[in-house]
Amino acid sequence: MSILGWIFFGLITGFVASKVVNAHGQGCILNIVLGIVGAVVGGALFGFLGEPVFYHFSFKSMLIAILGAIVVLLVWNAITGRKSLR
Repeated sequence: MSILGWIFFGLITGFVASKVVNAHGQGCILNIVLGIVGAVVGGALFGFLGEPVFYHFSFKSMLIAILGAIVVLLVWNAITGRKSLR
């Protein structure tokens, strides 16, 4: 994927994850960063579990990235002291 593809992918996954964790999101830039970091974390977690990870846009990669972004967002909220899970 290109840089713009990664930014768009990060925006979508970060937005969905932030809506799952808390109802009002984190803001555009933080959603993008959390989405991209979440995609990397999700890929690493699923790779560690033995699941093959693909680095292209698909529904499975989107779900893995969203799960990774949720994990990253929960850790972020724990570090910053923000309330999560509505």
